[in-house]
Amino acid sequence: MGVLGVSVGAGLAAVTLLTVPAFVPALQPREIQNMGLGASRQAGIKAGWRPAKGDEVAQRISQSGYDITPLTAQKKSELAAMLTDHQRKVAVGSGTERAFTGQTVNGYPHDNKKAGLYVAAIGGLPLFSSETKFDSGTGWPSFYAPVDPTHVIEVKDSSVPFMPRVEVLDARAGSHLGHVFDDGPRPTGKRYCMNAAALKFIPEGEEAPPESRPIPVEKKESQS
Repeated sequence: MGVLGVSVGAGLAAVTLLTVPAFVPALQPREIQNMGLGASRQAGIKAGWRPAKGDEVAQRISQSGYDITPLTAQKKSELAAMLTDHQRKVAVGSGTERAFTGQTVNGYPHDNKKAGLYVAAIGGLPLFSSETKFDSGTGWPSFYAPVDPTHVIEVKDSSVPFMPRVEVLDARAGSHLGHVFDDGPRPTGKRYCMNAAALKFIPEGEEAPPESRPIPVEKKESQS
């Protein structure tokens, strides 16, 4: 596993660039259990997501070291404007792409089998790893666990009469990702059925953009 390397010379710090496997290891079954997936789900169903009211909002850091502070409504709108109409309909309008047709915002198909990381189309928060992706046969990207349970929020969805579901939102932007069901494989038994249009895929070994990297250790220490 890669690490963040920092060397200091001539008064300047040289930081080794982070790539996907360097900072988002796949969670093992015991780690998933210890991180409280069930507790996160119950809290999400109760709380939902609300945009920040201004830039002065207290920063929230996830269990794995990422910024999960809610975006302001204005910032979310600005980022959503960069998407296509279809992508906005899914991520902002809680739409659903047709099965077997989905593509990530950067063009990877729903059945992509490459190794890497799936981040939110709006805001770039890391959400799922290819290591927890499986073929559910549904025509939508499916995962049995998020990279960090605090990166997603799960809320009751009663939009379809007589078929209550659990909607999945990303914790930073509150974007609609899809739904989670209790018919997935071990070790969690969950199937996170996601819309590819609400995701961006970062191939393994490719440098992740700043918004998809963890908060630097020195910054976290200064805030504590």
